[in-house]
Amino acid sequence: MDNDAALRTSLVALAALMAVVGLCSFSLKKVLATYAYGILGIAVLLLPDWEFFDRDFSQWFTPMTVPQGPGANRIARSGRFKFYPLRVAVLSAIYCFGLYKWWMFVSS
Repeated sequence: MDNDAALRTSLVALAALMAVVGLCSFSLKKVLATYAYGILGIAVLLLPDWEFFDRDFSQWFTPMTVPQGPGANRIARSGRFKFYPLRVAVLSAIYCFGLYKWWMFVSS
């Protein structure tokens, strides 16, 4: 897994956030909600095949060709993230809604 360091860092940050929520609210339900939302968020960001989703939205429903030849196991990436406005808008809307719902639950 290429993202071992990112996964480890995000899990440590999630544990710190859970500790802060637990110390501020003294509520196990809020800590567990923070854990569930955090694990879901980490899974959505780190686990998907971003090479597949790093294409235009109209190409998401067509199969992706597999590179052939020597060095095919290595993915030649010119950049980590290509900016597609539709993808950014959809992901932003989903995460903003989720963060809003989490914040409303934790702050109540």
